[in-house]
Amino acid sequence: MSQSRDIFVKKMKAKLDEWNAEIDKLEAQSRQKGADVQADYRERIAELKSQRQEARQKLDKLQDAGESAWEDLKSGVELAAGALGDALKSARTRFQ
Repeated sequence: MSQSRDIFVKKMKAKLDEWNAEIDKLEAQSRQKGADVQADYRERIAELKSQRQEARQKLDKLQDAGESAWEDLKSGVELAAGALGDALKSARTRFQ
């Protein structure tokens, strides 16, 4: 794996770990809310987990790609990660 790809993968894995912790925090907060709010939390958390899984799959695909293909896959990973980051910001704002 090229050094730049290796660095990118490490950064994205660290970001995914950070986002996993944020999702866990939202789940913990949801357990302290009333039933009406819990349903909204559960729906948002399910969406976040789906986006997280998509980003993770794209990252795994990038990691396994040949040297010539990884640059093409990089933009897909960045888009998926950006969407997940935006969704987390939205969820944090909504549930504060």
